[in-house]
Amino acid sequence: KNIWRSLMSEKPTIGFIGVGFMGHGMASNLIKNGYPLMIKGNQNRTPIDDLVKKGAVEAGSIATLVKSSEIIHLCLSNSSQVENVLEGPGGIIEHARAGVIVIDTSTSDPESSLRMSEALKEVGMEFVDAPLGRTPKEAALGTLDALVGADDHIFEIVKPIIASWSATATHLGPIGSGHKMKLIMNFLAMSYGALYSEATVLAAKSGISPQKVNDVIGNSRLNTGFFETFMRYLVGRDPDAHKFTLTNAAKDISYVNQMAHDAGMANLMSAAAKQYYMHATAIGAGDDYVPMLVDHIGKMNGIDIQDEVTKGENDTKTT
Repeated sequence: KNIWRSLMSEKPTIGFIGVGFMGHGMASNLIKNGYPLMIKGNQNRTPIDDLVKKGAVEAGSIATLVKSSEIIHLCLSNSSQVENVLEGPGGIIEHARAGVIVIDTSTSDPESSLRMSEALKEVGMEFVDAPLGRTPKEAALGTLDALVGADDHIFEIVKPIIASWSATATHLGPIGSGHKMKLIMNFLAMSYGALYSEATVLAAKSGISPQKVNDVIGNSRLNTGFFETFMRYLVGRDPDAHKFTLTNAAKDISYVNQMAHDAGMANLMSAAAKQYYMHATAIGAGDDYVPMLVDHIGKMNGIDIQDEVTKGENDTKTT
């Protein structure tokens, strides 16, 4: 298609919907790398105003954004939001323009992604799933990991664009592959969050302080980057150690359970991890971050884990 030939030789205009924690950093790096950028934000004006100061143009509607963009990024919270932006009233498909490529960087349900891809193809548009690895810090630095599912020829078109906000872009296979791999990653991550929380609460209930757990595990082959981040909250008292909400964690682990169902396999581990995250959101703690799950598991078991940390600090001072 003519539009794809031009995308390979020129800097296309990028449309961006969802400039929150991750999207703001990605959009900033698109501007920094010379891409004309049009954004459609939500009620939070801070990232929108900042991007406009940097050179982005704010679109008053999705219709305007589609009309002006060759590539559209989505960075949203869940599949329902993605589906609404694509198929809902006033959405992208209603204002479709043949040849435009939609890159969904959200963590989404792979089956939903496949449905959205087919809906876009019916109106002459293309879909790429490119969920993200790492955190808002790397988003700002332009060093995210992109897990890409796309047709081969479409991947070659979007690869240099994705490179403007990522350190790596791994083409995992056809559409949906990126979201599947992202769910595998988050299965491991959220399971670590639940495992470390339960283990440190068990240790505290058994008379071993969080600090001692940190000392032993942190200096063993069981140490991981995720363990260090977890302990940076629990022992280091850094509330921003891992800024990923329990609501998002519950959503992702639920998608993992659905993925296992779709694959026709038993999934005892992800099903167990899901219960802790669902409990936290059910009691209204969904805005807490993943390491804070330990506080709620402590309460479930009759202790205040933060008191146990304080006791551990006092014990260290007296020895």
